[in-house]
Parts: sequence; C-alpha cells; structure tokens
Amino acid sequence: MSAPDRGAGPAAGFRRVTIDDPLVEPLLRELTHEYVSRYGPEAHQEMTRYPRDAFAEPHGVLLLLLEDGEPVAGGAYKRYDERTAELKRMWTHSAHRRRGLARRVLAELERTAAAAGYARIYLTTGPRQPEARGLYLASGYTPLFDVAADPPSLPADGQEGPIPIGPLPFEKHLPVLAPTP
Repeated sequence: MSAPDRGAGPAAGFRRVTIDDPLVEPLLRELTHEYVSRYGPEAHQEMTRYPRDAFAEPHGVLLLLLEDGEPVAGGAYKRYDERTAELKRMWTHSAHRRRGLARRVLAELERTAAAAGYARIYLTTGPRQPEARGLYLASGYTPLFDVAADPPSLPADGQEGPIPIGPLPFEKHLPVLAPTP
C-alpha cells in the first residue's frame, strides 16, 4: 500500500488489487446497483463485459482507496490501445461521497497510467451520471461530444419507445513519463 493520503481520512492509502480480491466486492456490488438503477436491468451486463484480467498489470490496474483497511473509493483502467488507457469502474462508497475521493482516485489512476507508459486516457460515462461528467470536466478531460446538447432520456408517460442512451466519451493527454519497472 502507498503512503497514507492525509486528505482522505484516517489511515488512508491506495492499494493495487485484483478483481478477485475480497476488498473489491463493495465496489462491484454498488456499481452494479448504480448502473441498474440508472439504466435498467440490461446495465448489469456492463459489469461482466470484460475478462477478469483486463484490469491486471502490466496493461491495466485496479486501485482501491482504503481508510482503516476498508474500501471507500476505487477505479481501474485497462489497455485501450498501445498509447491509451481506458478508465473504468470509478466508484465512491455511498457512505463516503462528497469528500473529493473520486478526484483523488482519478489523479492516482492518471499518475499510474502515465508511469506505465500511457500517453492518453480515454473514458466513457453515461448521460445519467452527471456527477461523473462534472468530475471529468473539472479534472481537465476534453469531452468528445457536444456538451451543450441535452442528454437523451427515457420517454415521458404516454410516449412510444425508449430514446437511445449513448455513452459520453472523454479524453485527456497525460504527461510523458518513463515507464516504471
């Protein structure tokens, strides 16, 4: 585990984990609940879309921010292409939101990706996640969509069929660092 992150709370620090680590269970459970409650039952597929090793080193990483040994936030990246890491699974425990923890996780993922030799981060978020959209805009990510356009939504009562809900893509170029061994 890295040195404590004094701004996150008592005895806080980052830990690299695998998807099978028991500490990851709250992240997976809460993310699945969030996706399903915002996008419907088919959103459950997002959590099983990638192979279990997609977020494993050397091409990916899964980080948890721990306080007193318990996960309070986390996130991951996987290889998108040779120079690009794709950010996935950003999460803040429901009991610890509005403390800036996601911003800390995002900064650590950026640092880790740059140290691994990636020059760019690509990510998508959903239109029903305004807090994520705000985080990425505030953290210097470039939106690859029209930010002035109204996000799609489900039809109002009495209207026919759902309106398609597409991902909102972002990118950020990282400082060039030498890869760490």
